[in-house]
Amino acid sequence: MLRTLLRRRKRSLSTADVMVADRPQVRRAVTAAALGNTMEWFDFGVYAYLAGTMGKVFFPASSPGVQVVSTFATFAAAFLVRPLGGLVFGPLGDRIGRQKVLAATMIMMAASTFAVGFLPTYAAVGVAAPLLLLLCRLVQGFSTGGEYAGATTYIAEYAPDRRRGFLGSWLDFGTFVGYALGSGLVTVLTAVLGTDGLEDWGWRIPFFVAGPLGLIGLYMRMKLEETPAFKKEAAYAAAESANPTAEEASPTAKGTLKEIFTRHWHAVLICMGLVLLYNVTNYMVTSYLPTYMTVALDQDDTTAQLLVLCTMLLVVLTITTVGHTSDRWGRRPVFLAGSIALIVLAVPAFLLIREGGILFPALGCAILGLLLVCFAGTAASTLPALFPTRLRYGALSIAFNISVSLFGGTTPLFASALVEVTGNDLVPAYYLMVAGVIGLVSTLFLHETAGKPLRGSGPMVETPDEAHRVIAHSRTAAGRQARDIWIRLRHPWARPPGDRHD
Repeated sequence: MLRTLLRRRKRSLSTADVMVADRPQVRRAVTAAALGNTMEWFDFGVYAYLAGTMGKVFFPASSPGVQVVSTFATFAAAFLVRPLGGLVFGPLGDRIGRQKVLAATMIMMAASTFAVGFLPTYAAVGVAAPLLLLLCRLVQGFSTGGEYAGATTYIAEYAPDRRRGFLGSWLDFGTFVGYALGSGLVTVLTAVLGTDGLEDWGWRIPFFVAGPLGLIGLYMRMKLEETPAFKKEAAYAAAESANPTAEEASPTAKGTLKEIFTRHWHAVLICMGLVLLYNVTNYMVTSYLPTYMTVALDQDDTTAQLLVLCTMLLVVLTITTVGHTSDRWGRRPVFLAGSIALIVLAVPAFLLIREGGILFPALGCAILGLLLVCFAGTAASTLPALFPTRLRYGALSIAFNISVSLFGGTTPLFASALVEVTGNDLVPAYYLMVAGVIGLVSTLFLHETAGKPLRGSGPMVETPDEAHRVIAHSRTAAGRQARDIWIRLRHPWARPPGDRHD
């Protein structure tokens, strides 16, 4: 009994256990990580808004409905290689560092997006045109496999525990700013050039813009330092490898994957469920909704684009507030509220959108935007906290990309195909309801992590004074636990002072 009690005794924290955040470095980390997401989602916004145009340019022999499905099939193909990118970049980020891998993914994303602007059309080279488009999309998908998980990991490992939700929300702030920039640029080009000008040459302009954006992002990422949590873990691993008696000091990639799926399978499933909830809602709103309103509902192109663009601006304006709220109320309450609301409000939102005009579709889009922001503002702080430091990048990359590939990136393809086959324009709403149910179940198994240290890491605080308070509180808690153990040993039938209520 003595051995068991002593083994369970909590050790008090020391100065070396508590890390104090470097505020300028935190700001640089958040900015550089968010800019990468801006770059990624600039491409998604462009591709979603140009789906009809890209279909005519690269699949001209098909009917309008088949053109859209073909364009989204090319869009979805990029997601099929994302798990492969996650398998490569994730474990690599756990071995050589987050910063190096994030710089590499930025180069690949910018180059492949920029290259789309130079592709020949179907009219020029025939079937080679869609094949080249597919190749560019596959490179984009492979690089993106290491992007979001690495960026969330990087910010989470730099952020103070009490502000992880707020700082993490800036990552997805960059996501929707990028989408708004891409979709806004296409909207302006549509209004200025018209349909014919856009199909002739105007569709290339947004992809050319990706080059300078990528160079700026790469420059910022090359200036970053490695995260404190990774440095500490790397130092520990180096000490272990120097110990000749240490076993499995340098685990192989195969051993790492085995550990992820055997010891952390529950966290992987929770992560996949939450990612499904977020990304099905995300891609339904950002990638499919503009096409849904123009093709399925036969609404005006410019009106549909402006409505979704305004929805993205609503998300941008509210996302950091949601992140801050998750720091105060917790991640679980925000995910629970969002999941339940998605189940209840998905059908009413789409009923409003199909009414036509401006007012009712605007209300429907606003509802979907507010549902989306519940998940977007909370995901970046929730998902990295599921896994320990030494496996975080790899485990999150694998779980995230499997879920996105199977369910998120295929959402526009499945939704457009189901609407085409069934003729029921409420199918997208039912799709969202299923995602809400899966997200609700996943959230019920989620442990609250708001304000707590990341797994495998010590507390991260904002100031030295806060560090002293955390250490003092830890010593007090350890002293009380030692006192309780002593009382149990000397007086097994006595109740410890903390358990008395009389």
